[in-house]
Amino acid sequence: MGSQMAIIGAGSVGSSIAFACLMRSVVSELLINDFNTKVCEGQVLDLQDAAFVSSTKVRVGTAAECGQADIIVITAGARQKPGESRDQLVLRNEEILRSVLEGLQPIKKTAILMLVANPVNVLTCMAQKLSGLPPHQVIGTGTYLDSVRFRVAVKDCLKVSETSVHAYIVGDHGDKQVAIWSSASIGGKPILAFEEIKKMDRAAEAAKVAHKAYSIIDLKGATAFGIAAVVSEVALCITLNKLSVVPLSTYCDRFDACLSFPVSLGTNGVESIVYPDMDEHELALVEESAVATRHACRNYRN
Repeated sequence: MGSQMAIIGAGSVGSSIAFACLMRSVVSELLINDFNTKVCEGQVLDLQDAAFVSSTKVRVGTAAECGQADIIVITAGARQKPGESRDQLVLRNEEILRSVLEGLQPIKKTAILMLVANPVNVLTCMAQKLSGLPPHQVIGTGTYLDSVRFRVAVKDCLKVSETSVHAYIVGDHGDKQVAIWSSASIGGKPILAFEEIKKMDRAAEAAKVAHKAYSIIDLKGATAFGIAAVVSEVALCITLNKLSVVPLSTYCDRFDACLSFPVSLGTNGVESIVYPDMDEHELALVEESAVATRHACRNYRN
C-alpha cells in the first residue's frame, strides 16, 4: 500500500506544497481539503493536469479521509492584521486549528502532523495537545527555511555550495530567531575562522535573513515556493525514513517549550533533538524566545 499525504488548505501555500510534492513524487496519493470547496476542486483539477510527470495521484479528500493519511499538513491559518497583536493572532488561529483537528478525528495513530501556519511554534504546541498524537509525531516547519536562507548568505560570502555549509537558525520562526554562528562550520572548519566572515556584519546579515519574508510579502503578498520546497523535503525524510537532521518545531525538554532545533526525522517522526553548541549570547536569546513561547502556550502545555 502506498503512502498518502493530506494538505489542509488549498490557498497559495497549500497549492504550492501540493505542486512541489507532486513534482517530486513524494507520496503515492495527495489529498487536498479546504472549506472553500470550489477553490479546492479547481486546484485539484489544475494539479491533475501536471500529474503526468509524476507517479502521484491527486484528488479532493474529505476531512475524515485526510485524518487517516500518513502525513497531514496543516496550512490553514489566519494572517496577522494591521495593528493586531501576536496574542490576538494566536487566539484566532486557535479557533481555526481546533476546528481543523476536530474535523480530522479520529486521526490515524501513526500519522505525522505538520504545521505550516504561523506562529508555528505556538501552533505546534497547540496541535500536540489537541490532536491526541504523541509529541514526536507533531512537528512544525520551524526555522528550516530560515536556515536555508542563512546558508545561502554564507555561501554567497565564501563561494561554496550551501549544502556544504553546516549552520542553523534556531528558536523562533520570526523576529526572535537566533542565528548560531559560534558552532557553524564548512568542511570541519568553524565559519568564524574565515576572514570573510570575520569582516561581515553578522548582525545585519542575520537581520536580512529574519526579514526576507517581509520583503517577499511586500512585493507579492505572500511567501509560498520556499516553504513548499521545505515541506516536500520534510515529507521525503518521513516517507523514506532518511533520519536527516533538519531544523523543525518540536517540544524541547531542555527549554520546556516548542522551539525549532535540528532534529533527526524519519517515519516515526522526531527520533532525537540535536542541540548545536551555542555561546552565552546565543543561548540567552534562545531562552528569551522560550519564555515568550511558554507564555503563549500556557494553556496547552502538558
